[in-house]
Amino acid sequence: MEMERARGHGRVRVLPRPLFAALAGCAVLGGALMLLPPDRPAAPPAPGPAARAERAVTAGAPAALPDLAALIGDRESFVRTHPRDGQAWAQLGSAYVERGRRTSDAADFPRAERALRTSVKVRPGGNAEALGALAALANTRRDFPAAREWGEAALREAPRRWTSYPALLDAYTGLGDYKAVRRTLERLQGLRSGAAVPAVMVRAAGVYRDQGRREDAQAALADAAARAATPAEEAEWQYRAGELAWERGEPTEALHHFEAALRLDPELGSARAGKGRALAALGRSAEAVSTYRTALAKQPSPQYTLELGELYESLGRPEEARAQYAVLRARVAKEQAAGVDGELLLGRFEADHGDAESAVRRLRAEWARQPGLDVADALGRALHRAGKAELALGWARRATDKEHGGEVRSALYVFHRGMIEWELGLAGPARRHLEEALRINPYFSPAGAVAAKEALAALGEPVASDSPD
Repeated sequence: MEMERARGHGRVRVLPRPLFAALAGCAVLGGALMLLPPDRPAAPPAPGPAARAERAVTAGAPAALPDLAALIGDRESFVRTHPRDGQAWAQLGSAYVERGRRTSDAADFPRAERALRTSVKVRPGGNAEALGALAALANTRRDFPAAREWGEAALREAPRRWTSYPALLDAYTGLGDYKAVRRTLERLQGLRSGAAVPAVMVRAAGVYRDQGRREDAQAALADAAARAATPAEEAEWQYRAGELAWERGEPTEALHHFEAALRLDPELGSARAGKGRALAALGRSAEAVSTYRTALAKQPSPQYTLELGELYESLGRPEEARAQYAVLRARVAKEQAAGVDGELLLGRFEADHGDAESAVRRLRAEWARQPGLDVADALGRALHRAGKAELALGWARRATDKEHGGEVRSALYVFHRGMIEWELGLAGPARRHLEEALRINPYFSPAGAVAAKEALAALGEPVASDSPD
């Protein structure tokens, strides 16, 4: 019921209390709504596993294994009903390459090749994505001439596409064409779209490392890790930073990076193997063996198999070492059946643990096909072990002299050269190179580091008659 009250000559209506309170509340609410920001579109949903992997492989970045599995399943289903979709075939092939690399399961490589060749067949023009993936596949198989061919084809198709360049850098490195490496990196870094991409920074870090510019390589890897878009990507860059720290002879720093990588991606077998290597250098042998075993369960790489065998040998466990070497041969044979070139690894293994003459034959053929520095070093080592030290020295010099492109500061390469010089009676150069090897990385090899120290002890202090290099 309305109430009235006289005020002066007019009348004022007094509203009932409940109605007054309701209107006052509406006024406050309206004012508050006026202060709210204008409507904004809802944030897009986070990408699912397949979408994350698709983004990664398209951008040349690492992807998590569960995401890769999701992408492979999705693309396999899609191409069954869309067999003429060249892009889908390229994505499927790229995912196979990445999964095979991460798991050391070479069975993925023939699958990748079939998918990528199908992509090129149904889309013969404007398909730089498939051509670049074929180059990446060839690099993973250590077929650098094929990688160069596919990579240059991808670059002709899309010279302004930064993802056309990384596989070509790896191919030129494997072929020992360091002028082409520098030229290609300069072109890549000149592209506005790619200069600040983490994957490009990592490729640049690899070139800097090969040029002996370790500080630059370290800075590039740190920038890449800081800009990583996913945990899997950051984990890969942390792993590579750990490898660089290991090569510098800093096992504690390397261990820090490897453990950071594993926190981000527990399935990263390469980081676990790196952790095993660092633990061994720090004298934590039981932990190192256990870590290597876990790494090999996730990623049965022949290289990691060799490392564990050599660790067993250094610990006085020859039976277990021989068992690992038998597994190594079987794994290399399995990879070779899937198109992987295992001649370099077998040559290194035979030179140190088997038939040195066989190693020489393998590595001479490998050099004729793809003359990289790693092959020159291995061939020099094999010739030395086969009793041909004078021939060996020329190859060791090729792997370590800057005039041949040997700018990488590798403790193993320098150690091999020093041991050859010691056998040839070149005391001064031998002492200098053996000391340099231990200065670069005192832990470069369980057996090699011990051999270098023993050789230096036998050489004794320098005398005036020591010959120059």
